[in-house]
Amino acid sequence: MPWLLGLCALALAAVGVRPYAGGWNDGSRLAAVESLADRHTLAIDDSVFCRPPAELISEGHTPYPPDNPILLAHGTQDKLFIQGHYYSEKPAVITGLMAGLYQGGRWLGWPSAQERPDLFAWAMTLATAAAAYVVAVLALYFLGGEIGLGGRLRIAWLASFALTTCALTYTRHVNNHILQLAVLAVICWQSVRLARDTLAGRMPWLRLVGLGTLAGLGFNLDFGSGPLLAAALFGLVVYRYRRPAPALVFILAAGPWVAAGLGLNYAIGGVWKPMNMVAEYLAWPGSPFSADNLTGYARPGPARLGLYALALLFGKKGIVVHNLPLLLTLPALMAVLRRPSAHRPELIFALGWCGATWLLYSLLSNNSGGVCCSIRWFVPFLGPGYYLLAVYLRQCPERLADLVALSIWGGVLAAIMWWQGPWPMHMVPGLWPIVGAALLTWAVLWWRRRRAAGQDVPEERPAIAA
Repeated sequence: MPWLLGLCALALAAVGVRPYAGGWNDGSRLAAVESLADRHTLAIDDSVFCRPPAELISEGHTPYPPDNPILLAHGTQDKLFIQGHYYSEKPAVITGLMAGLYQGGRWLGWPSAQERPDLFAWAMTLATAAAAYVVAVLALYFLGGEIGLGGRLRIAWLASFALTTCALTYTRHVNNHILQLAVLAVICWQSVRLARDTLAGRMPWLRLVGLGTLAGLGFNLDFGSGPLLAAALFGLVVYRYRRPAPALVFILAAGPWVAAGLGLNYAIGGVWKPMNMVAEYLAWPGSPFSADNLTGYARPGPARLGLYALALLFGKKGIVVHNLPLLLTLPALMAVLRRPSAHRPELIFALGWCGATWLLYSLLSNNSGGVCCSIRWFVPFLGPGYYLLAVYLRQCPERLADLVALSIWGGVLAAIMWWQGPWPMHMVPGLWPIVGAALLTWAVLWWRRRRAAGQDVPEERPAIAA
């Protein structure tokens, strides 16, 4: 079953993979991968994704959509100008891993990015974004089994994740966010197994090494939420074992990844913080960035902070309204966390990380992630969100109807998001009518359930006097 599920997920993702960069975000990453592998430098000045050659465009091998003359003329604008050269703003460790994949393809005879940027973009997307989707689906499949979901519950829950959220949308182009979703899905699965081993008195050293490695990888996927993830997972390990040896194993596994990420960041930009938080590096001629729209630099004012934070969840780009099954996490959170459960520490870790990340970006941004489908920083929330839903369905299987109802409308929305891709310039067409229909359907289900519950209570009859 798992191998068949993996093949189906890969086929589904592969259908949508595009043979070009869809925007500045993936163009910047692909430029860095090409430059590192082919020119052995992280400077992207001469990349085809930074300066698209006219001859490639005329031959039809375009690095960007053939119907987007602005991208074809100017290339990616997600770049930093440091000491006379342009660099990608994306964390460099992941660039190195992708460059290794690309170099392996070159040794097997794959054409270079300068010759066929379209094939290069397609292969990199398939090997990273599509593969990450497969990993996330399989990890949640195993997670559902660990929690005890079976039969139709497990199938419906997994199909909801795979088909009715924005996860599939982020398989169409290279991006860090679907990779971090895969990392979170595996962490949720492995943390459940870690708890089971702990309760059984076993010391799973290899699992601790794996979790440390995942924490280090997650650290390098997003310099905002990544450090929070590593810290939260370390806290979970300390809580579960309360001994120095397991914590040390975790640190030794995560440490090299963290050191590499910080070291490369400092070597390029001379700072320990994310380089795209340095306004001077984005002050190059024609830059679209300024102190007014830099993440980590521009902040909403105190009066707008609460509204902006809520909008990141429920606004026109909100992560919840773009993933309608996540609406069920609101009652699930209250129902699951108030009951004694073996999953409580792991859920607190996973959902606590989501909350901390949400607060971080609420405080340090004002652009809702820029040009992206929903809030790109929050795509990994789907892993912990569906972990919570799995525990909820295990405790309250009668709520399957709610999940199915929200997932049906979520599937309609997911199809539109997939068609637009992860970098749309405008709001998803029909978003609010679809959200309204989902809420109405859900409300009708709740009303019918409460009515049926009321009818099931026998009426009290007055006592008959003797």
